[in-house]
Amino acid sequence: MTSLLIVGSLGACGDDPAPVGAVAPTARAVPSAAPATTSAAPSPAATSAPARAAASSPGRPARPTTLPAPGNPAGRADVPAAARPADTSRPDRTVGDGTPASCTSAAVVRAVAAGGVITFDCGPAPVTITMTATAKVRNASADTVLDGGHRVTLSGGGKRRILYMNTCDRAQGWTTSHCQDQDTPRLTIQNMAFTGGDSTGDRTEGGGGGAIFVRGGHVRVIDSRFTGNRCDRTGPDLGGAALRVLDQGGDTPVYVVGSTFTGGSCSNGAALSSIGVSWTVLNSYFADNSAVGRGANPARAGTPGGGSGGALYLDGDRFTLTLDQTIIENNRAAEGGGAVFFVSNDRTGRLTLRDCRLRRNPSAGFGTPGLPGIFYLGAGAPRISGSRLS
Repeated sequence: MTSLLIVGSLGACGDDPAPVGAVAPTARAVPSAAPATTSAAPSPAATSAPARAAASSPGRPARPTTLPAPGNPAGRADVPAAARPADTSRPDRTVGDGTPASCTSAAVVRAVAAGGVITFDCGPAPVTITMTATAKVRNASADTVLDGGHRVTLSGGGKRRILYMNTCDRAQGWTTSHCQDQDTPRLTIQNMAFTGGDSTGDRTEGGGGGAIFVRGGHVRVIDSRFTGNRCDRTGPDLGGAALRVLDQGGDTPVYVVGSTFTGGSCSNGAALSSIGVSWTVLNSYFADNSAVGRGANPARAGTPGGGSGGALYLDGDRFTLTLDQTIIENNRAAEGGGAVFFVSNDRTGRLTLRDCRLRRNPSAGFGTPGLPGIFYLGAGAPRISGSRLS
């Protein structure tokens, strides 16, 4: 029998239709109004969706088109100042000179290494840039902002991680004696799409982070889309097919606003994963992500471990997770928490859900009674209002 939990009056994400299908663009740097699907086994393939287009008259330049809007279209949660988009009206550098061919992996790598506000000029149509190397943020950068204008997808081509920031990696510059807790770099990702990121086999800092890996500084994700990313299939505490975060300066939360995560696959946390890091997720959408590990954490005897948190996997001591006007559906876990795995080892962590919809998030192993799709160990009961879990 399907269990159902309704707490308070149902808010903006109660029975709203799912957002526009995930876009998984082609693996070449070419313009595409309707990108092709990238496989993300064992999760269902992401659904292609047309770009938002405006008609142009014959003989006139094509009018700009954009990728489908990410996130929960009915989400109206208030966005704090710290989670709002960066001003990119005066960029420090621009990738491209107006044509798709000018928007290359090498140009992205150079721009990210230089830091500052980065925009793209790749022509009027959506374009996919297939990365031939991982773009790495240098630790001397105060701020790095990537703004794709809803037209740029970075692809790992199923071969590599796309973006990396690690304040404790000496190869990126050693800027403080307390690398695990420093204020910079501050990384903002907005109006971008990421697909085909794959960190399989890279166990640096424990591994994970198929599309993006972050340790230290600050990171926020705004109005962006992640689809068909992956990391290692096994490992007890490894995760984050889209984004893996270890440490944030001052223990401030990672903000995720108006973003979509689909078709991810990893041992744990097939969208987001962290250890000892807080998150605030607003107006976002998670679907068809799969935690495929086996043996949980700590790993059962004779198993490689993993398999928890179909969409989100959070472990550690004192941290928080706030989900507000967010939809999580059709994710699955081979072990526990088909939607969310939340374990605060010292039981000080807190989970809050406001006006959210969690549905059809099965786990083959274990869960918390009365909380469909969630495995929770924290400070008291989760704070749930205006939400429906089934």
